[in-house]
Amino acid sequence: MTASSTDTDSGLLLRVLSTLLREDVAGLRTRSTTVTAADGIWLRLATTERNAVLLPVHHTTPGFQSRTEARLPLLRCEHDGRELTGADDILAALAVLADPRDRTGFDAFAAEIRQAATAQRLHAASKAAIAATLAGHYGAHPARDWRGLPASLAYDTLAARLDHPVYPTGRGRSGLTESELRAYAPEFHPRFPLRWLALPQENVITQGALPDLFPHPSALGLPAALDHSHRCLPLHPRTVGEPLERALHTMGLTDRAVLAARAELDAVPTLSMRTVALTGDPRTHLKLPLATATLGRLNRRTIKPGTLTDGVAGQRLLERVIAREPRFRHSILHADESRFAHAGHELIAVLVRRLPAGLDDTAVVPLAALLAPAPGGGLIIGALAEHFYRGDTLALLDAFLTLLFDWQTTLLGYGIALESHQQNISLLLDAPHGKTRLRLLFKDNDGPRIHTARLRATLGEEGNGFDDPRIHTHSDTPILDLFTTITVHLCAGAYAFGLARHGYAPLERLLTLIRDRLDEAADRLGTRPGQPGALLRSHVLDAAHLPIKAMVTAGTLLAKERSGASDINKHYGTGPNYLAPRKVRP
Repeated sequence: MTASSTDTDSGLLLRVLSTLLREDVAGLRTRSTTVTAADGIWLRLATTERNAVLLPVHHTTPGFQSRTEARLPLLRCEHDGRELTGADDILAALAVLADPRDRTGFDAFAAEIRQAATAQRLHAASKAAIAATLAGHYGAHPARDWRGLPASLAYDTLAARLDHPVYPTGRGRSGLTESELRAYAPEFHPRFPLRWLALPQENVITQGALPDLFPHPSALGLPAALDHSHRCLPLHPRTVGEPLERALHTMGLTDRAVLAARAELDAVPTLSMRTVALTGDPRTHLKLPLATATLGRLNRRTIKPGTLTDGVAGQRLLERVIAREPRFRHSILHADESRFAHAGHELIAVLVRRLPAGLDDTAVVPLAALLAPAPGGGLIIGALAEHFYRGDTLALLDAFLTLLFDWQTTLLGYGIALESHQQNISLLLDAPHGKTRLRLLFKDNDGPRIHTARLRATLGEEGNGFDDPRIHTHSDTPILDLFTTITVHLCAGAYAFGLARHGYAPLERLLTLIRDRLDEAADRLGTRPGQPGALLRSHVLDAAHLPIKAMVTAGTLLAKERSGASDINKHYGTGPNYLAPRKVRP
């Protein structure tokens, strides 16, 4: 994908600069001096003894993870007054401030901006055609017509056309051409057949029975003799070619594995893109590794074998918690992710996700789609509220937050925090017997944090079975940090600011709702010093600052050895506490 810097949307560049400011890249926030001009406030950051860059900003109180945001006219060079309005020029100017070892990361981020700009233009150009496609497949009215698991893919399509709440270039997909985006990306709602690789059975590690839909080698036109010696694993079509050849060479399987020429089993990409839904069996999703990256050049979309076992261990742990907390048995649902296969390489693997039965009359809506424009006008959350809550969007949000916080804070009490962001949770809405019912469906449980001692004290075990040693911690801080950056920021705060921006309710009213529901959850966990409720109150509700994800810094700008991030998705900075009461808000 290519796009000239001058074509980059100014809104995208404002998000980029606001993110760099929030993450204090190159000291943009802490090393700058404030300059007051006729048009407002500017931040001045010296690049050399004779030059500086000037960034125009405005203050927001409260702001979503930051008090200061960039504004037009973007960035200016002090010595000649030249205004920088293109991604390449802006990143080049800021890269001068960086350590020379980090210049590669700035170049990579400039490329990400160009990729995101290309995606935005494609989204705009295809908006009408995609709306017609979704209406033709699923119906004209989402809340009324889009029911069951197949229709959840329509919501995924809308969600994929939104900006990420935190990562400014989230629409971009590294290394994909325009034709590949249209062929495989969820925002274009494509359908394509899977490719298949026959591997010697002794080189395939499996857990659980693989689906009967998986073909034998002979069914793919391969020699019948391979039916007895080989097993077929699915591949994403984008992985076939050089990425697969390198993987087979690394594993010493070049002469023993056989790639079938025939493609089989049609699939539609989910919001995750590397996870596809089988059109012939909507309850079965397959997570397939991709040789690409999203939300940062280091955030590769491959599948490390260890994450497969971690997902099973996470699922089993949550099942044990629900057995102890029966009130969640019918309101918190989980996908079954206990079956998988791999050949010891991150590009040759498959996770078989089995979604719950009985959702045919249910709206299955990923949280990431709630702020998407609805085909009939307004937002998806508004259309759902119109159909299920008599038009009361705040009542829907309240019901969602009450259940979400009840479940996630109950897990905190056991010493568990999930990395269950907007993509990994779906809202389930239906009306059995004429009464609205709201439930939540969770998936991807391979990246939690567990306070070992607290889990032992509450559940009588230590949560064994995880491959990743970073999952277990010896303090509450990593648990509370993950809860704050995922559950509070992405699954609650982002909706308060988004709904206020679209005029659904005043921001203070929305933030008060979040705080009130968190306050109730904290009380349930105990208020004495050292109890989880007291820790939640001090770490979130009453804290002067909240942890925020430094995703650009850890995911693209800096190598891990430079950022110090043991996990690029759990690398934090700090931001203001927008949940603090107005009279004490910092």
